[in-house]
Amino acid sequence: MKILIINGPNLNLLGTREPEIYGSVSMEDYLSDLKNEFGSDEISYYQSNIEGELINRLQEDDFEALVINPGAFTHYSYAISDCLKNINKPKVEVHISNIYKREEFRRKSVTAESCDAVISGFGMKGYRLALQSFK
Repeated sequence: MKILIINGPNLNLLGTREPEIYGSVSMEDYLSDLKNEFGSDEISYYQSNIEGELINRLQEDDFEALVINPGAFTHYSYAISDCLKNINKPKVEVHISNIYKREEFRRKSVTAESCDAVISGFGMKGYRLALQSFK
């Protein structure tokens, strides 16, 4: 299966950004582990701090399943939400932290209703759980 993992703004800083919330493992290191564990799948990764670039990547339509962590766009990007509505493939939204235990503005996801499931609060393991859900 061809799986695309997309991360939004500031997630390029995983491993150094607020380790008490996001952990100390970089996405590159964790992605290497995922590729080894899910060796029969083709996993590609994309990260951008720019909303339009994320939408452009989603519209390339070269994947069979999607794992997306929209980062802060989760809370206000109706453009990404609309884009996700047009993707008729399995889609899982992932959040490293438990967004419901954080600031009030982080407790609302405008993108979740355009996904099949949401995984929140399991740390980086959320990406693994999302990949397992496609099996």
